[in-house]
Amino acid sequence: MAQHDQLHRYLFENYAVRGELVTVSESLRQILENHSYPQPVKNILAELLVATSLLTATLKFAGDITVQLQGDGPMSLAVINGNNKQQLRGVARVQDEIADDADLKALVGNGYLVITITPEEGERYQGVVGLEGDTLAACLEDYFMRSEQLPTRLYIRTGEVDGQPAAGGMLLQVLPAQDTDSNDFEHLATLTDTIKTEELLTLPANDVLWRLYHEEEVTLYDPQDVEFKCTCSRERCAGALKTLPDEEIESILAEEGEIDMHCDYCGSHYLFNAMDIAEIRNNASPADPQVH
Repeated sequence: MAQHDQLHRYLFENYAVRGELVTVSESLRQILENHSYPQPVKNILAELLVATSLLTATLKFAGDITVQLQGDGPMSLAVINGNNKQQLRGVARVQDEIADDADLKALVGNGYLVITITPEEGERYQGVVGLEGDTLAACLEDYFMRSEQLPTRLYIRTGEVDGQPAAGGMLLQVLPAQDTDSNDFEHLATLTDTIKTEELLTLPANDVLWRLYHEEEVTLYDPQDVEFKCTCSRERCAGALKTLPDEEIESILAEEGEIDMHCDYCGSHYLFNAMDIAEIRNNASPADPQVH
């Protein structure tokens, strides 16, 4: 049975190493349900979703993180946006035919991974990583070694549970400013690598940890819920319309009778007619309902 989406943090008592375990299957289904992506694109969005959740949990502040793949391949963009509350959303753009067996390089072509961290207070940070690894996990491990100098391992598993897309993952990381014997870290990484996809996607976290580390002393902390949440709103759309030239708006209204703003992330439609536009221009808040 699939688990409710949750992120679990854990700590090894005898090593300066921390871990995270996450399942994101419900959120993944909500991200995919408004789109008809080819299977390789679904797989890469699932991997990005797991990775973004795990990365978000390594941050120690309130704010947002965006992890995106960009390139000149048939999938020009895949992006997951999350925050410290583990609220996640994502979308991909496909511009050409995609082979059923396309891997990361075939999907993205010449491209890179961009990680943007935007704290509510403080400076925005952006890291750009070349796609030198064969997998998303390998590229992100490379990013951690370059940006944080922290040995990090990511384990990302995707598949199906009860015929539905499912995904989960684990992260191991040496604690900052702690001396950890690299053999100890490798020992824990080797144990973690034995996780079976089915176990990760269907078993409670304490069962997974017991299977992997029953000879180690592990402290498991209270879980944090993970959910799909879109930040689109009628107000945001109205704000965007305010920035368009009047002539452009008049021409759409004349042609279509109304303006239909569609959210790529969640599939919501926001409709604005001439009266709504007049209200927006007068800075009034349009009261028209959202249409799904």
